[in-house]
Amino acid sequence: MALEGEFLLAGRLLLGGMFLYNGYNHFVDYEGRVGYSEYKDIPAPSLSVISSGVVLVLASIGIMAGIYPVISAGALAVFLIVATLLFHDFWNQSGEDRQNELNHFLKNVGLLGGTLVLLAVGGETWAYAANIGLF
Repeated sequence: MALEGEFLLAGRLLLGGMFLYNGYNHFVDYEGRVGYSEYKDIPAPSLSVISSGVVLVLASIGIMAGIYPVISAGALAVFLIVATLLFHDFWNQSGEDRQNELNHFLKNVGLLGGTLVLLAVGGETWAYAANIGLF
């Protein structure tokens, strides 16, 4: 009995749900996110928080529903590459901060792997999905 479609759906819901929650928090904890962005010397921190929140929410819905999955997975991959390098710079930290940032860095690398897998299969027909896309 093949369960590929069910496993893909579960993975999309878990991964997409995590990104949806993160995107939602960009708006719920807007001031905190802007403050952290300022602390990390991110240019235009308010705009960065809003735009990244929008990308996270829309792309996560796309992954979960199968709507423009290649664009959605690609957007999440780009977000992860940028956010990981800018926010989790363990190489510039020491002590407990270094270990904390390394943990976040490695977590994001794993999430990036998940988005790349979805990007690789984004042009295929997905079970339990709207299957609306460019490819």
